[in-house]
Amino acid sequence: MAEVLGEEFPAQSLRIEHAAAGMQLSGWVGLPTASRAQADSQYFYVNGRLVRDRVVAHAVRQAYADVLFHGRHPAFVLYLELDPAGVDVNVHPAKYEVRFREQRLVHDFLFRSLHEALAQTRAGLSAVPSQEASPFQQGHAVAASSPAASAPSPSAWSGQFSQSRLSLGVRDQPLADYAALLGASPAAAPARAGAATMPPEAAGEGEAPPLGYAIAQLKSIYILAENAHGLVLVDMHAAHERITYEKLKSGRACSNLRSQLLLVPLNLAVSAKEAAAAEEHADALAEWGLELSRSGPSGVVVRRIPALLEGADVGQLTRDVLAELAQHGSSRRLQELENELLSTMACHGSVRAGRRLAIPEMNALLREMEATERSGQCNHGRPTWAQLSLADLDRLFLRGR
Repeated sequence: MAEVLGEEFPAQSLRIEHAAAGMQLSGWVGLPTASRAQADSQYFYVNGRLVRDRVVAHAVRQAYADVLFHGRHPAFVLYLELDPAGVDVNVHPAKYEVRFREQRLVHDFLFRSLHEALAQTRAGLSAVPSQEASPFQQGHAVAASSPAASAPSPSAWSGQFSQSRLSLGVRDQPLADYAALLGASPAAAPARAGAATMPPEAAGEGEAPPLGYAIAQLKSIYILAENAHGLVLVDMHAAHERITYEKLKSGRACSNLRSQLLLVPLNLAVSAKEAAAAEEHADALAEWGLELSRSGPSGVVVRRIPALLEGADVGQLTRDVLAELAQHGSSRRLQELENELLSTMACHGSVRAGRRLAIPEMNALLREMEATERSGQCNHGRPTWAQLSLADLDRLFLRGR
């Protein structure tokens, strides 16, 4: 029985082309705003064979961690090419599963490739979708009964960067006034924005930036802007939350992580495999501020934790990290917890709903969105902007009929 991809995949997707360490990854991944309620549109091929693998699923999930709304699943068609000697295809009778001989290397390669691609989903990167059919609308057939069936040809598809409209049923609570926009007083925003804050009528033909220029604010929640394609709507709190979050992450990456010495070292009983992982990855964990030492065949001692995670459940944190290290050879649990704290800080430090902004402030926010990675979604995976083209508006008012 064949499945028609055109019925399952989103129209918005990113093209992936990456090669490193003797491996080559190609294909398409759906934009975060084109996610699905179920993990039913995920196809991964290893040397042309359709497979399912926990290492792959974990790497993809981590790559989308910062941009995907909770409970949603990404769609993707990915092709991994590597030396056949580096993969064992005889671990499942039906050949649906494989075992990578260098699981950590494959995991890190997949995560890095997808993470870097998703980082380029800046707001306004492409305002209006192409009229050409997307890769997921081509109607390519995949034989579900055979993992080695012929895969859709990547060369037949082209990626899209347009922002889709996704109803998530989420409503923010009204928040208090904010202290400063973009790290400065409102009066300073026009000077920093410079010439990019000029109104649409002052810009020459074809000079409008991707998100255009602000024309109004709606209910002190949404920014309305005009660009070359039509009307842009921006959730100002969600957009500035992402901007602030990315700045906090960059600041943390540029400085050494401080660790805090526990007054009483914590002894934990873990599995022998986890204890071995703690010993093997001790230096890497120390770089993140988590100092562990093996205390026996099935025990570890925690001496330091990252200062940012003061008050966290040290025992549970350590077990989570070691469990991932033992299974996948790598762990981002420390980074994920720190990102959760930074996300909370960004939420409280961002421009809030109910705050009236001047036109120069709105334009400054639009320009920051265009320059910020992952600004198409807020920290919680909600869309930050939507585009209504002139054709969309004409249809609403039955123009030309």
